[in-house]
Amino acid sequence: MTGYVDLTKERFIAHRDNERDGTVHLLNLIRLRERADYPDGRASTGAEAYRTYGRISEPVLARLGVKIVWEGRFENMLIGPDEENWDLSFVAEYPSLAAFNEILRDPVYREAAAHRKAAAEDSRLIRLAALPQGTRFGQFI
Repeated sequence: MTGYVDLTKERFIAHRDNERDGTVHLLNLIRLRERADYPDGRASTGAEAYRTYGRISEPVLARLGVKIVWEGRFENMLIGPDEENWDLSFVAEYPSLAAFNEILRDPVYREAAAHRKAAAEDSRLIRLAALPQGTRFGQFI
């Protein structure tokens, strides 16, 4: 099975064209490879490659005001396919859509992204709009 790792041009355009004011939250679900898949064949685990991605990208993300606002560890699937389990689960907050778009153009981030691609077997990147905190399910539909 081929996983989802890269942002497609079509999905990027839809994301870019969905302009709005305010912060952007991205839910990240990532399944790491046991062995990283670098084009040059270098030896690394998926976890090591992802840590390299984090180390290289951190100054860029900090400069643009990106932060992790929630992080958790996968325990078990209650509703959904058994094969969808994740090594990393977190929500990143971007101060604006422009900040997200700027990151994609940054040469240091682009270098870091090669390590993410080598590390990830499969992933989901889901854009969310924050709502006020509620007290019951379906309150803001």
